[in-house]
Amino acid sequence: MPVLSVLWLAMNPTNNIWPHLMSTVMPRYFGNTVMLALGTGLLAAAMGTGAAWLVSMHDFPGRGALQWLLLLPLAVPAYIGAYALADFLDYSGPVQTALRAWFGWESARDYWFPRIRSLEAAIVVLAAALYPYVYLLTRAALNEQSGSAYEVARALGTGPWGLFRRVGLPLARPAIVAGSAIAMMEAVADYGVVSYFGVQTLNTGIFTTWLERRNAGGAAQIAVAMLGIIVVLALWERISRRNARYHQSARQPRPIQRSRLSGWRAWGATLACLMPFAMGFVLPVGVILSYALAYPQGWLTPGLGRAAWNTVWLGGTAAVVTVLLAMVMVHGTRLSGRRLPRLLMPVTTIGYAAPGAVLAVGLLIPLAALDHRVADALLALTGSDPGLLLTGSGAAIILAYVVRFFAIGQGAIDAAFTRVPPSLPMAARSLGRDNAGVLRVVYLPMMRGSVGAALLLIFVDSVKELPATLLLRPFNFETLATRTHERASLEDLGNAAPAALLVMLVGLAAVALLARTNLGGAQGRLHPRAGRGNESGSPA
Repeated sequence: MPVLSVLWLAMNPTNNIWPHLMSTVMPRYFGNTVMLALGTGLLAAAMGTGAAWLVSMHDFPGRGALQWLLLLPLAVPAYIGAYALADFLDYSGPVQTALRAWFGWESARDYWFPRIRSLEAAIVVLAAALYPYVYLLTRAALNEQSGSAYEVARALGTGPWGLFRRVGLPLARPAIVAGSAIAMMEAVADYGVVSYFGVQTLNTGIFTTWLERRNAGGAAQIAVAMLGIIVVLALWERISRRNARYHQSARQPRPIQRSRLSGWRAWGATLACLMPFAMGFVLPVGVILSYALAYPQGWLTPGLGRAAWNTVWLGGTAAVVTVLLAMVMVHGTRLSGRRLPRLLMPVTTIGYAAPGAVLAVGLLIPLAALDHRVADALLALTGSDPGLLLTGSGAAIILAYVVRFFAIGQGAIDAAFTRVPPSLPMAARSLGRDNAGVLRVVYLPMMRGSVGAALLLIFVDSVKELPATLLLRPFNFETLATRTHERASLEDLGNAAPAALLVMLVGLAAVALLARTNLGGAQGRLHPRAGRGNESGSPA
């Protein structure tokens, strides 16, 4: 419904401003979005692939801890990383302040420093937050390969760089491409980073056209352009590995023998792995934590408790509703035995590919029309005006979360059903249990872990979701994400820090769950985009 609604609004605008957009802002919006996606994808691929190769193929100081620490940037939303980087490197930040004190410079005219609020800085922030997708997939791909290929290459005289370029890189290419596609799609969907750095992209164009120009049709037309980029990225990822086939030997594969690095190479590998971890986790957490400690009164500001409660009940409700719907759909599809439900099931995951702003445009307009009709009907029947029941409450936000993150619930539940041996439900039926009884006494006890993981991951993604929440929230309604964004946009990091810290703590719960499971399987549940056979097709 949201995608069809966006297409309908774009083709039937009340006031068609598309020619005006094309002659003024659209080239800039489109160009910046493409550059942001390409830059983020390339930098995230370099950081994630390099880190995965080092921890998979070599032993060096700190490797055991770094292989897990490299996951931690997943806990930090990219927009929080943007606030931290700008505060740390801006003119009034500690870096430039120290430089002026050391060299005796008196103003910005006395020295050159890179511009922080720029497209290049946005690429760096997004890549530092998103490289773990490439790292997870590439590390899993490298670890699943047999060590025989590397041993043969070494025996033929291939050096370390040749080993990476001629053996490791080709074998891991599908995983690298898939991870880079995830990072690029997330970059296209980002709003918090680009709005804070003043980079005009298609996403910021939706907000400007809708909220400032009051033109829903124009916003829908920009949203269609965003969907077009997402579709191109999805097709590129699939086509890029269409003719590639990678198979393991039917025999037990030989494990990879890691080579021990020494001297400057060992410490260079440690430093290379520390840099993305420091950029994506240490810097944001350090800056936000310093503000939270320096301004303890921020924890007592009005509205923080209400924002935390709104976040918990919105995310919790969305997680429960999503998992229940996924369980009904997956179990019903398996029971029906018909082909049509199986063909339609992947379509339900398409919302995950749509950016939050696009979903908000597609949901708010039809929901608002329905709201007014329901309110008018109740007013005619009862004589009292109930107000807007859907868009005036958190119901629209919950619906957006369900649509956006349904792929996570569907993928986790489908995989959990697949792992249950068919003999167990057959035995239960032979003992007189009906379908509901089989679900209750056989499936649910064995799926408890997967259900819990799906609930947690959907909750965490809901807590971090910013664009859909900003556009769909009722008046004077805050969540932790919107409170962080609004306070940081006013350069009030002291009051933004508590909410940002709470968001990161919630994200750490998901990373802890990921660290307890096998990297190859957990990444599919964390974000069904992994592998792109796992996104809008059939999530792992």
